Amino acid sequence: MAAKRVVLVTGAGSGIGAACVRRLAAPGTAMLLHTRRNAEGLERVAEAARAAGAEAATMLGDIGEASLPAALVARAVEVFGGLDVVVTAAGFADKTPFAEATDAIFQKSIDGVLWGFLRTARAALPHLAGRPAPRIIAISSFVAHVFRTDVSTFPASAAAKGAVEALVRALAVEAARGGITVNAVAPGYTRKDPGAHAALSQAQWDAVTAKIPMGRLGTPDDVAEAVAYFASPAAGYVTGQVLHVNGGLI
Repeated sequence: MAAKRVVLVTGAGSGIGAACVRRLAAPGTAMLLHTRRNAEGLERVAEAARAAGAEAATMLGDIGEASLPAALVARAVEVFGGLDVVVTAAGFADKTPFAEATDAIFQKSIDGVLWGFLRTARAALPHLAGRPAPRIIAISSFVAHVFRTDVSTFPASAAAKGAVEALVRALAVEAARGGITVNAVAPGYTRKDPGAHAALSQAQWDAVTAKIPMGRLGTPDDVAEAVAYFASPAAGYVTGQVLHVNGGLI
């Protein structure tokens, strides 16, 4: 028998994706968790989900590879019997200045961020149709919105995340008749897990923190709360939206 709610989370091995897993894990929930290659970290997240009463399975792979998104969806359906919620948290930040960014740098962001979301959503839609509360939630970023001379810009990431948000809105219109909501959460500067790779140096983190009106970095849990709202029954009439979780950074 299928679990009450089946959730697929990409990029779940650490950071925002892992926080989303911890927030959504509950009895009656089954979760397929993905990360690119951090098998040890992903298993820790899966164990936390199980401790919260959820079922959890894991799968590794590069979300930028054309075949992986459909394989993730197929695995979730095969193991748990259906699919209700998709959270696409897989991605990375690239702050290469525009003048130095090669085609390959832009392509890497487009493949991993835009195509990763697009292919996952495309594979998921047939399985979401007819479910009680079907949801697609993309993790976007402030880099698609904040363009200031005193804040680092991320041209390749901005292009990819901005495209994801446009696709969220377009897909929301097409999916609405089937009761499927499609939304995005756009985090601001967010604290990384201890020891995790960060796009900025500590000095740069300190400098940007001073520019955030609330005076602190966001946490993965801050973002996960917004994701949980979009995934909840309370958000059943909310679609095509981007919720900013950024401490007031504009």
